[in-house]
Amino acid sequence: MSQLTSTSPGRASARPGGPPKRPWLTYARRDALAGYVFIAPQLVGIVLFVLIPLGLIFYYAFHEWNVLAGTFTFVGLENVERLFADPELVPVLTATGVFSVGLVVFNLALALLLAVLLNRRWRGVTAFRTIFFSPVVVSLVAWTIVWGFLLQDNGGINGLLALVGIDGPNWLREGGTAMASVVVVQVFKNVGLNMVLFLAALQGVPRELQEAARVDGAGDRTVFVRIVLPLISPTILLTLIITIVGSLQVYAQIAVLTQGGPGISTTVLVYYLVQQAFEFHQFGYGSTLAILLFLIVAVLTIAQWQLRKRWVFHEN
Repeated sequence: MSQLTSTSPGRASARPGGPPKRPWLTYARRDALAGYVFIAPQLVGIVLFVLIPLGLIFYYAFHEWNVLAGTFTFVGLENVERLFADPELVPVLTATGVFSVGLVVFNLALALLLAVLLNRRWRGVTAFRTIFFSPVVVSLVAWTIVWGFLLQDNGGINGLLALVGIDGPNWLREGGTAMASVVVVQVFKNVGLNMVLFLAALQGVPRELQEAARVDGAGDRTVFVRIVLPLISPTILLTLIITIVGSLQVYAQIAVLTQGGPGISTTVLVYYLVQQAFEFHQFGYGSTLAILLFLIVAVLTIAQWQLRKRWVFHEN
């Protein structure tokens, strides 16, 4: 009696002694590989233009690099000691603080006011949105140069003031008006971006909540403070962080409008470190100032992120 053997198609293709071997490039790994390919350009950019320069700054801070003499000398903590002994550091930090506070307060307040006004259904509201946002897409240097002509002693602003009998000051050559002028120019340049962010947040606030509050007797001010502001608080946090970090990185406006003057009244930290590094060729000390700026930005950002739990809606 012969023994009949039958094999199924699946068994015929199976490896003897075990289950079939799975291919290495599975669907899950293909998806992961596609994700890595998409983030690779951004990752390479961060490494080349953020991490490596940041590491070099810390390295240069312990050296003194004289480009003219062609020397590169290890000096240890001499640049740090020079930082604490620098008599101009306190005025520079003061000017930086005044500029940042003024820019943040006026920018966010004006952006929120414009967003509230433009959130209403008025005729021509789209045109006004375009007008207020247009400075954002204008070249920064071109915008600053135009304002530089307007703010001169015989510029357009003083010309308009002369028509009503007012003798305007030399806006960019007097201490108080110079800082105020730089702040105003920067506010008008970037207020449109924050306005758009606030406008998008306001349009996401449910109207049912506002109408219910008004039915209960709440006025417009109470509705705005108790309902609208808490609901748009995540956007306020976002714009606050962006505006503070941006205010600490302003250089072109100072360089074009005032060159840090009169005196050093408008010399902010970024302008001062660029001046030390590239005008005075003190690259080691400039790197130390850059580290100081990095620490200030990091501390402020971390502080805001930690304090968000107390005032940002939906945060524990």
